[in-house]
Amino acid sequence: MGLFRAASPEGLRDAPFTYAEVGATRAPELPAGYLPGESTEVVGSGRETFERVAAAILDWTPQRSVGLRVRATGSPGEVGTVVVLTAGLPRFGYDIPCRVVWASTTGDERGYAYGTLPGHPESGEECFTVRLTDAGDVVVSIRVFSRLATPAARLLPPVARFVQGLATRRYLSSLRRAATADAIRSTRSPGTGER
Repeated sequence: MGLFRAASPEGLRDAPFTYAEVGATRAPELPAGYLPGESTEVVGSGRETFERVAAAILDWTPQRSVGLRVRATGSPGEVGTVVVLTAGLPRFGYDIPCRVVWASTTGDERGYAYGTLPGHPESGEECFTVRLTDAGDVVVSIRVFSRLATPAARLLPPVARFVQGLATRRYLSSLRRAATADAIRSTRSPGTGER
């Protein structure tokens, strides 16, 4: 795992998590001893928008939107799915291994969280959810708690935190695009790609 290696998702099914508070992104308060983060945004309204955003979350769209290569043993909607996200080229990138710790695939709140496995530059958990409120708003939330785990990440903490913040902003941007995908298509003339 890590730089210049190809980690196999299948080979990590039984790997231990690199943190003790597994599932804590579901708790009202994130655990102490980590850098917490939470970004929440209304991305649209209505059931159709909610369904589009939920489908994007449960198809690894946020991760792909930041240029990560996704190799997984299953869907993020299945607890126990192992995903190896690769930043950079397939053989010369950095593998970032995680495993899904909880998932919700029905109802008016959907999403999942994954936790870090050995080789991940950070230690902690991140969750992606979308909620349809009683008022019809579609609310996306990304919650994370983490601390730097590898020597490379600890060497340049401001760079590691900048990259994490940039990824979160791009994740949100991809979900805004998913929310408006059909609206954009319907304003274009058929067959021209023009508005």
